[in-house]
Amino acid sequence: MNTRENVRAALNHEQPSRVPLDFGATAVSGIHVSCVAALRAHYGLEQRPVKVHEPYQMLGWLDDDLRDAIGVDFDSVWGRTTIFGFPNEDWTTWRTPWGQEVLVSGMFKTKTEPNGDVLIYPAGDTGAAPSGRMSRAAYFFDSIIRQPPLDEDRLDPADNLEEFGPIADEDLAHFKARLGAVAGTGRAIVASLPGMALGDIALVPAPFLRQPKGIRDVAEWYVSTVARQDYVHAVFAKQTEFALGNLAKLHAVLGDGVDVTFICGTDFGTQASTFCSPETFDSLYAPCYKQINGWIHARTGWKTFKHSCGAIATFMDRFIDAGFDIINPVQCSAAGMDPAALKSKYGSRITFWGGGVDTQKTLPFGTPDAVRTEVLKRCALFAPGGGFVFNAIHNVQAKTPTANIVAMIEAVREFNGAGG
Repeated sequence: MNTRENVRAALNHEQPSRVPLDFGATAVSGIHVSCVAALRAHYGLEQRPVKVHEPYQMLGWLDDDLRDAIGVDFDSVWGRTTIFGFPNEDWTTWRTPWGQEVLVSGMFKTKTEPNGDVLIYPAGDTGAAPSGRMSRAAYFFDSIIRQPPLDEDRLDPADNLEEFGPIADEDLAHFKARLGAVAGTGRAIVASLPGMALGDIALVPAPFLRQPKGIRDVAEWYVSTVARQDYVHAVFAKQTEFALGNLAKLHAVLGDGVDVTFICGTDFGTQASTFCSPETFDSLYAPCYKQINGWIHARTGWKTFKHSCGAIATFMDRFIDAGFDIINPVQCSAAGMDPAALKSKYGSRITFWGGGVDTQKTLPFGTPDAVRTEVLKRCALFAPGGGFVFNAIHNVQAKTPTANIVAMIEAVREFNGAGG
């Protein structure tokens, strides 16, 4: 099998010739820019500043030479603009607080405060209030909450719909151009589709908007999923209406050139439990997910990708019933997320994209041998019968030892070389 055929076999729950490997295909399966630079050095690749293609989490772009060195099986088709509302173009150098020289968009506008914190501005507009903050000792940005005072009598769902609507022609042209750029690589292709995520807490504060309106505070939004369900339902229903209209336009551009579509990054799990009840999921989220996934499955061969961290074992049947083909990051350290139990109960019905190694303890703090042992064990559990794409549990974070990252990659090769 070639690379794409091998990936499709795994996604169709057929035994692939080897476990597919992803790093960098999505905003939840990437590598911090500092680690990307370290990997380029390890593999003896040309030393040059790495592009920060996802500035919120400071994820580094994996050029083709590094994808080949690692053995990555995927390419990505991203949206035109970043989470801070500006396009990745007119690349310029920027020195990070930890001293690394990187490439950032020409609209990546920042200000360093006297205490060393770095502020970033929505759509590169320094005339607006900053929408993100990188604390002086941090390696990524956090959103700045800019919610105006709430007047319960004047709450309008339209205020939380400002960022949604018919997709612009320039965005469709971007998707078409990006697909054309990766169509000949032979890798499988993941497209991250805009406007499909319902209540993704990274997007609720709207770091891309100059002056967001509506319910934009993280805690207030979670309260609203219980106390203002009619409001949230109105937001989701209209958002889904836009999404379905945009899917038709996106499909006309992407066709069968895409294998996987990233739909949703809404987290439903904490380390020990879930953010909402099953009943809330069934009433607020499931009807919209079913419409979006149903449209895709009725008209395309795309597999749909759902991200949710945390203890979500009790929601797995619901994700499957809502039409998701893939779950990520498979946080095996969370309560109830035993990998063997997950594979036994759900492995024939949903693909596990991740779960390959613990990024809270083993990968950043273990030894290379401990990393190798865990990776081999997870591959042995998840790989049989397909339905598994190797990735760490969420993004590889800054300060992760390079030797451990390499041990992870080499362990996947070892498993594949042993015949899976």
